[in-house]
Amino acid sequence: MKKFLALLALAILPLSAMAHGPSPQKVEKTITIKAPPAKVWALIKDFGNMQVWHPGIAADKTEQKKDENGDMATFRTLTLKSGGDIVEKLRGADDATMKLRYEIDSGVAPVADYNSFMQVTAGPGAGESTVTWVGRFYRTYKLNPPIPAGQDDETAVKFVTDVYDAGLAGLKKAAENSK
Repeated sequence: MKKFLALLALAILPLSAMAHGPSPQKVEKTITIKAPPAKVWALIKDFGNMQVWHPGIAADKTEQKKDENGDMATFRTLTLKSGGDIVEKLRGADDATMKLRYEIDSGVAPVADYNSFMQVTAGPGAGESTVTWVGRFYRTYKLNPPIPAGQDDETAVKFVTDVYDAGLAGLKKAAENSK
């Protein structure tokens, strides 16, 4: 009987290893901007004005409303130039550490359970800033294969990478070209 149970366990083990679902994904991007940290932080922490520096955002609207826990929270609706909206919830903005934390609540982004932060620190040179943008998320499709097209890890990582690359380039341009 013990041999039978051992064989049964060995037969089921490979199946349970495949049944874990999607793996968490992470994108981290950093850029140096020739502008003082306070100036760059002012652009980032203005949660309702992302369209000022992100070239992919057509409009940005903020509102105070109750979250899933019944607590009042700040939400922004980003209208994308490519079409569709993304609703994000502000999780915190800390002036001391110049760190803004937010999560995606709903919308067209091909990600699930997305949490992110942007942080501004002193750059390598005088009057420069380093901005780090980090996102952790899962693909949209949380079940095991077959994974529908557009709901896979590659699509999710590419989407976030493209958003970060365009956004950081736009932030650099906005911060360096404004007075």
